[in-house]
Amino acid sequence: MAWQTILVALDDRLATITLNRPEVRNAIDLAVVQELTAVLEDLRDKADCVILTGAGDKAFAGGADIAQLRDRNREDALKGINTGLFRRVEDFPAPVIAAIRGFALGGGCELAMACDLRIAGESAKFGQPEVGLGIIAGAGGTYRLARLVGAGRAKELLYTGRIIDAREAERIGLVNRVVADAEVLNEAKKTAAEIMKNAGLAVRLTKWAVNAAFRAGEPDTAIEQLSQAVLFETDEKKKRMTAFLEKRKK
Repeated sequence: MAWQTILVALDDRLATITLNRPEVRNAIDLAVVQELTAVLEDLRDKADCVILTGAGDKAFAGGADIAQLRDRNREDALKGINTGLFRRVEDFPAPVIAAIRGFALGGGCELAMACDLRIAGESAKFGQPEVGLGIIAGAGGTYRLARLVGAGRAKELLYTGRIIDAREAERIGLVNRVVADAEVLNEAKKTAAEIMKNAGLAVRLTKWAVNAAFRAGEPDTAIEQLSQAVLFETDEKKKRMTAFLEKRKK
């Protein structure tokens, strides 16, 4: 199948999905959401492990497409467009490994957190800067970040919008390990090989069991969606996103 925003390779039941919009730091727009959703469904019974990465060396995913985000309203927020995709990543039957170079910000960080494992290059940068744009990390960021790094550190990152480097991300538990940028994809493939040498059904059921254990204490995604729906209609959000886009043009 021909994809417009992603590249897909399948080799001996190891799938590699590459976000392929390097000119906009692999921003996650509606087309990316639709194509990733479709390819994950297609790979459910074909892949025993998936590597998710971004084209180029500037970004894994620099976040949601701000131009599209500025125009979304409360009805869009209640649809949970990105929330649904990231839940599909988290619930994909086989393990998903994020191979991260460059920026993983906003929705890009949320996408990485929805993966089972995160391997970062030394250039990787992580953050949830949504509050600076008048919205929240509304696609799982408020609870997945706390689940990975603890409530205190999560609140600090979510409240301040601070961007952290790969080594700090490793120190607080946001990523599994950091390697040289040139080795990120190789390290992801080595990790996938370690996983895939084991019994496939046992690995899938292990993932299901671990996710179920955490899901039991996970807040309803409606909380994020309702909060985002309120914020999507505010003048502050429109003003801040317009300022961001105008600054980027300069």
